[in-house]
Amino acid sequence: MNLRIFFTGLAMVFAFLNPASGNTAGIETLVMPGKVIEGHAEVESECSSCHKAFKRGNQRTLCLDCHEDVALDIERTIGFHGLFDAAGEHDCADCHTDHEGRDADIVQLDENSFDHTFTDFNLLGKHAEVICADCHAVGETFRDAPGTCYSCHEQDNVHDEVMGTVCADCHTPVDWKDVEFDHDTTNYRLLGKHQEIACLDCHEDRTFQNTATTCYGCHAEEDAHNGRSGQECDNCHSPSAWTDTSFDHSRDTQFPLDGKHAEQSCDGCHSDDPFADELQSNCVSCHLEDDNHAGNFGEQCETCHTSDDWVKVTFDHDVDTGHPLNGAHESIACESCHIEPIFEVGLGSDCNSCHEEDDAHKGEQGMVCNDCHNEASWQDDVFFDHDLTQFPLLGTHASTECDGCHDSHVFRDAPEACVDCHLEEDPHEGRFDSNCGGCHNPVDWEDWQFDHDMQTDFLLDGAHLAVNCDGCHRQSLATMAKLGSRCTDCHRADDIHDGEFGYDCGRCHSADSFRDVRAIR
Repeated sequence: MNLRIFFTGLAMVFAFLNPASGNTAGIETLVMPGKVIEGHAEVESECSSCHKAFKRGNQRTLCLDCHEDVALDIERTIGFHGLFDAAGEHDCADCHTDHEGRDADIVQLDENSFDHTFTDFNLLGKHAEVICADCHAVGETFRDAPGTCYSCHEQDNVHDEVMGTVCADCHTPVDWKDVEFDHDTTNYRLLGKHQEIACLDCHEDRTFQNTATTCYGCHAEEDAHNGRSGQECDNCHSPSAWTDTSFDHSRDTQFPLDGKHAEQSCDGCHSDDPFADELQSNCVSCHLEDDNHAGNFGEQCETCHTSDDWVKVTFDHDVDTGHPLNGAHESIACESCHIEPIFEVGLGSDCNSCHEEDDAHKGEQGMVCNDCHNEASWQDDVFFDHDLTQFPLLGTHASTECDGCHDSHVFRDAPEACVDCHLEEDPHEGRFDSNCGGCHNPVDWEDWQFDHDMQTDFLLDGAHLAVNCDGCHRQSLATMAKLGSRCTDCHRADDIHDGEFGYDCGRCHSADSFRDVRAIR
């Protein structure tokens, strides 16, 4: 009786432990070490919320499924959890153990030993001296603490918000009053004497905005020229010393004074107010009356003339243009080609732009005349390499006169296919297709070769080797190409068996002799 009770109880335990029975949560509940914390109390009866039966390694995934903010930090590698567990090597239970009772502290934060570098806000300067409660309010999570200067130090702002909220542009966490600001990061670098003055000498309203950035905007009362020289003070003065006046026409303007220009006085070009003058820098603005070309060669005088000597002309057509003068072009005068203003009307560099009327081909050979002609003589030494066309001259074609194929001077209308020229010489009477090159070559029309084994799908062996081409190809090759390769396709009339033995003649016969019958094995 006792033995029966023992086995019955043992069977009930195995059934309870069997995962297929669906009772795994029950046994886990029986062995639960203690109550969970208050925050997990609502899922205490559902062990599967935090545990996977017999799969302890899945616990981290279940934790992150609920704590989505922590999972997002780990994914982005931010915040404490994202920085501390960037490699994903830790389980949540390594630091947070549950089942210690409703009031258990599973965070176990030691404020004295906590390493703040594992957060998004490193404690630098004065921040390292403050206590946690100064930034982390009671009852709020640590992750919700503000991370910007302004969020904590708004009451310390003496600029009345006109400087914005990015305090770190000027202040440092080492000392709030120790201001560091690189003025070079603005649109106005401090040079010379400007580096020695106090900030409030220019920024009187402490807003640091809408401050003048021009010399005249600050120094108008110090202008000894009374405005006559304009407001561009830096044309002559520098911030190093206001009385150190220097002006370099070559450096400070877009018109360097060289050659004869360096000998002129300022009044030779400028009025009493030099900076109000809107002078042009091209030659004709001053030398229009000196132009003996009557404007025919345009206004770019510096192309030929220099400021050292107006009469001395320097112009190299080969270097200064994209059209070197070679052959007969070297001896012609400029006006022969440049009839209209030279810099207004651009001439083409191709032969046809000047020699269209001289074209004996009437444009039908295109405009690349130098394929055949040269610049030394238009009619002499005409050259053409036919191998550079799509029809190289091979074999007997190389000895054929041009007009043998080219009836007109167009040249481009010449046929390219063999049959276009040799149709009348075709001894096959059209039975073979127009691809003459399949058998013939241009070296000798009679010297032809055709490998039936390589160029067709029907190997010639035995008696087939002695048969003439027209012995099989009695019709057009296009028609023959559609025929099969079986013996009966050609020898149906020779079949003394009247088809009773089928179409596989090779079982008994060979290509050597149709009458030579071999035994069937």
